[in-house]
Amino acid sequence: QSIMSYNGGAVMAMKGKNCVAIAADRRFGIQAQMVTTDFQKIFPMGDRLYIGLAGLATDVQTVFGPYYTEPVIAGLDPKTFKPFICSLDLIGCPMVTDDFVVSGTCSEQMYGMCESLWEPNMDPEHLFETISQAMLNAVDRDAVSGMGVIVHIIEKDKITTRTLKARMD
Repeated sequence: QSIMSYNGGAVMAMKGKNCVAIAADRRFGIQAQMVTTDFQKIFPMGDRLYIGLAGLATDVQTVFGPYYTEPVIAGLDPKTFKPFICSLDLIGCPMVTDDFVVSGTCSEQMYGMCESLWEPNMDPEHLFETISQAMLNAVDRDAVSGMGVIVHIIEKDKITTRTLKARMD
């Protein structure tokens, strides 16, 4: 079994019209054993820049040299405020897209939900609803992800953070 699935987890980012969203589940566990339901996987890296880390929880919390994580980056360009999202693999190879990126143990489920729900040029409220539904439905189908979702909507003039309740089993 891969070390990347040892702690479970899911992170996703989506582009909207002049905004981006990044979301992550809240579960921290050791394989099937649950430890806590309020684990932070998304961290601010600047005024309008966030990073979400899925992978080995000890490396997520390490300040220097996270090795077994697959980062998801979402933010707005500091000069043009153009939305930007990308994900990186374990060796740092970036995947920059114009729609959505996913990372974690339920990547296949997240890809399926995003392909079904994502639309171009969503306003912030529509983007929030879309990323929330995609995350909640994807983590419901993964035994080592879930326990709620935290969503950050990044706009030019504000950042909105919402915590969603989900199945707790």
